[in-house]
Amino acid sequence: MAIKLTQTEEEQIYFCSFTCLDWMPLFETTDLYQEIYKWFSFLIGKGHQICGFVIMPNHLHLLIYITKGQGTINSILSNGKRFLAYEVVRRLEVIGTSDILEILSNRVTPEEKNRKKKHRVFEVSSDIKPCYTDKFLLQKTGIYSFKSHSRQMALSCDRRGIPSLKRSLL
Repeated sequence: MAIKLTQTEEEQIYFCSFTCLDWMPLFETTDLYQEIYKWFSFLIGKGHQICGFVIMPNHLHLLIYITKGQGTINSILSNGKRFLAYEVVRRLEVIGTSDILEILSNRVTPEEKNRKKKHRVFEVSSDIKPCYTDKFLLQKTGIYSFKSHSRQMALSCDRRGIPSLKRSLL
């Protein structure tokens, strides 16, 4: 289980994962893949680099290089999850899945309700780890190389001289 720790380093590659509530396949149910790509494009527009990713039906793995002066990886990931959560809820409303919406609504804490939050789409915690060594980075890229059953997968940039890996199931 991930622990809550603010990562403050900039100009760093991070391995990040986040999961839909109760591992529900919300990305697949709502066909959210294009919205995730829009978020990636937004991040690239801010100067960050998406070095690799795997989008599964219920969670996402991401290798991202964070540039200087654009905020912490924690805030970047938090903002992205919020953006994606709004879209998940909107799409669930459109397709009429009131049962799922009720589950997401019932999981909001009283404190969150006071802040006007209506649905919990993601698990509370995210996994965020800096990639300090080539060994760790290669270990994480191995996840992408062998999860061929994933819906969407890609590897690209490398900021540390490791041979670039590329795979796309798009």
